[in-house]
Amino acid sequence: MSEKEYFNNAADTWDERFHTPSFLSFLDKLVPQFGIETEQNVLDVGTGTGVLIPYLIHAVGPSGSVTAIDYSERMVQICKTKHSHFKNVNIKVGNIEEDSFPVESFDYVICFGVFPHLKNRQKALQTINTILITGGKLVIAHAFSSEELKSHHKKVSIQVANDALPKKTEMMQLLDQTGFTQITINDEPGCYLCISHKV
Repeated sequence: MSEKEYFNNAADTWDERFHTPSFLSFLDKLVPQFGIETEQNVLDVGTGTGVLIPYLIHAVGPSGSVTAIDYSERMVQICKTKHSHFKNVNIKVGNIEEDSFPVESFDYVICFGVFPHLKNRQKALQTINTILITGGKLVIAHAFSSEELKSHHKKVSIQVANDALPKKTEMMQLLDQTGFTQITINDEPGCYLCISHKV
């Protein structure tokens, strides 16, 4: 089974397995730390079933927009059933390592729970840099520390057992090489948050 097949197969039970009250409470506190403002345009990479979408819509308001992509067709189907009623949300199948969006079309790109699963991280970050406006922000976040995430993936499935976040120095170097600056990384129990700016 491929990693993509794993996510397609897991999609139907994803929310009941992972979207617990404590997790949603975590998101209530996490998303405001991104600094998203009203009227901004946000890309949610690896949206899954769309857990972040209500929080992002609240942040951008009716004049902003949220584009949500995931390479798992089944995840996107479920996401659409939950969130297509939002007028300023565009949900579609997509892969940040392969897709292209118009240059400088987003104020924010959010990678929540997805970065370890990217196979060509340098290409993905180069694409993200291109589609962000100058001064735009990239957010990489998880509901685990990097060490907790590594342990979690080993328990979950063989398909994601080796998917891990880069070490701090490697992440800083990767972001710097792909045109990001003002990089902050907070890696602590129960939360990983990396925010960087396009030069």
